[in-house]
Amino acid sequence: MSPSTTIVTTLLALSFLHACADSELGQAPVPPDYAQSIREWKEYRIGRLTEPTGWLRTVDLIWLEEGENRFGSGESVDIQFPEGMMPAFAGTFTFQNGVVHMKVANGVHVTHQEQPVREMVIFDGSSDSERVELIHGDLLWFVDQRGDQLGIRIYHLNAPEADAFNGFPAYPLDESWHLQARFQPYESGKTIPITNVLGETVETRTLGRVEFAIDGERYSLDAFESRSGLFLMFTDETNRTDTYQAGRYIIIDFPDDQGHTVIDFNRAYNMPCSFSTFTTCQLPPPQNRLNVAVTAGEKRPKGWKGI
Repeated sequence: MSPSTTIVTTLLALSFLHACADSELGQAPVPPDYAQSIREWKEYRIGRLTEPTGWLRTVDLIWLEEGENRFGSGESVDIQFPEGMMPAFAGTFTFQNGVVHMKVANGVHVTHQEQPVREMVIFDGSSDSERVELIHGDLLWFVDQRGDQLGIRIYHLNAPEADAFNGFPAYPLDESWHLQARFQPYESGKTIPITNVLGETVETRTLGRVEFAIDGERYSLDAFESRSGLFLMFTDETNRTDTYQAGRYIIIDFPDDQGHTVIDFNRAYNMPCSFSTFTTCQLPPPQNRLNVAVTAGEKRPKGWKGI
C-alpha cells in the first residue's frame, strides 16, 4: 500500500460516533517554545524561497513547441534566456513524443552535476522523471511539466533581490490564532473544482473539511493532501487591504485518531503568484471564503511583481 493510500485510508477511517462539542473548539494551548518554533518556520520559509531553485530566483518559464526549439539570449531563438547571460545561440531543445533532448552549441559551457554536457535527454517523458538541472554561468534551468505542457524554467543563481530577502511583511505573532480544530472526512474519492490563476479548472480530490472557531463562531475549510499535512487554501476579509487579494495558504498537521488537530494562522503564507509571475497557483474554492478578518500570518508582498 502506497504512503498516499495509507494516509487517505487512515483519515477516512476516523469515525465520529461521539461528535466533538463546539466547546472543544477555540484557542489551542501553545508549547513553551512556540515563539521560537515560529521563528524557525520563518527561517525555513526564507531558505526555501531563496534556494537555487526557490521562487524568488525564478527568471522565466517558457513553453516548448513540438520539434526543435533553439535557445540562447538572441532575439531569433525560440527559448530566450536573459540577455548578456548566455550566447545569442547556445543550442537546441528537441521536444518529440514527450521526450526533451538538449544539444549544446560548440563553445558553450553547460554542466549537469558539475560535469560538462554536450548532448543529453533532459526529460524522458515519464511522470516520475528525475529532474535534470543544467547550469551555465549564473543561470540554472530544467524541464517543468504542467499537464500536457512542457517548458523550460529558468533561475538566476546570483540574484541580489533574493540574496537580500529576509521575509515578507507579517502580522505580529498572536497566540490567539493558534486554534483547536477537528477533521471531518468526506467520502473516498470526493472532488471539487479548483481553478488556477490562468483560469484553468481541474477536479481535485478533497479529503475532508477542517472545523474551527473564531470568537465563538464556527468556520470550516475544505482540506487537500500534501506531503507534510493537510493543505488549506483560504480567503478572508484582510484580502481587501493587507493580504494578497487572491488568498493565502496554510499547512496543518494530519489529525490524530480522534480527528483532532491545530490550525495555526500565524503560519499562513503567501501564494507564489503573489510575488512571481511564473507560477500557476491554485485559488481557494468559494466555500473556503472566511467572512472574518484573519489578522495573522504573512501580509501582501512588497517590492515583488506578482499576478
